[in-house]
Amino acid sequence: MEKEAKDSSSRRKFIRKFGLGLGSVAVAGSAAVAAGTSGSDGSGEKVTLLSADGQLVEVDRASIRVARKETREQIKKSHLGIPGRKFVMVIDLAKCKNARKCVDACQEGHMLPRDHEWIKIQLLQDSELTARYWFPKPCYHCDSPLCVSVCPVGATYKREDGIVLVDNKRCIGCKFCMTACPYSARVFNWKDPEVDMPKDHVYDPELNVPPVEGTVGKCVFCADRLRINELPRCVRACPMGVIYFGDVNEDAVTNGVETLRFSSLMVERHGYRHMEELGTMPTVYYLPPVDRMYPVEIGFEDLDESISDRYKPQGSKKSAKPKK
Repeated sequence: MEKEAKDSSSRRKFIRKFGLGLGSVAVAGSAAVAAGTSGSDGSGEKVTLLSADGQLVEVDRASIRVARKETREQIKKSHLGIPGRKFVMVIDLAKCKNARKCVDACQEGHMLPRDHEWIKIQLLQDSELTARYWFPKPCYHCDSPLCVSVCPVGATYKREDGIVLVDNKRCIGCKFCMTACPYSARVFNWKDPEVDMPKDHVYDPELNVPPVEGTVGKCVFCADRLRINELPRCVRACPMGVIYFGDVNEDAVTNGVETLRFSSLMVERHGYRHMEELGTMPTVYYLPPVDRMYPVEIGFEDLDESISDRYKPQGSKKSAKPKK
């Protein structure tokens, strides 16, 4: 009874923190402060600057204002992570039917072009004699990330809470991280998104919108939502409860409906990490596709042709959906 009471208390504590719509809301900082004194006659010292339209202009040093002070503060905050946390994701392959709601929520929340997916849903078959199954694949936020080790400018970094981020203010688009990642979890931003951002928009690596042309993007575990005690967008959007998210330190994960003990789930459901032999130590775990809730064929329904073509057998023009 004492153990059950302790477990219940821990789970309630977790729900309060990651909850399901509960918790405080973080507020952005105030506007940038002028470096010079308003109404001043100036210092008399001229400084040559490059304007937004590409022209060299001369301005008085006393008139220069600090641009986007909030951005620098937000970038610094994003490097620190959330103290005392060690985030983990668990994906139950037995529940996935390729509804793609997780993909849609991620695309919308991060202003991604249609062909730039931070979470991909693959159709896997371990051998010719085994059944096929749907396999959601986000960034694995590895504890030993190859992408971080090869970045020449420190644009890619790992925080103490386990999340790996990309600072697009530093990224030079060399693609070294894309080459190093064995999971193909990163995408290159070939162009800026055609969206209008608010004038007071503050760049935040934890959200990483809008995508910046010539830089690399990837799943960020929705670090901006974690800041305000909310679950990642993909977790909340999945109608089947496929994706669980939580904190290893709390030993709890939730899909928004049920909260489970992480350690017990790994043992009882034989959890594993994809391609663990590489030694990257992913923080995304999978539950095997046994006793599946849906036949794999359901995942082909209502798909756009551009998406359904991904699941055609290589070298074949036939659909991947088997004939009935």
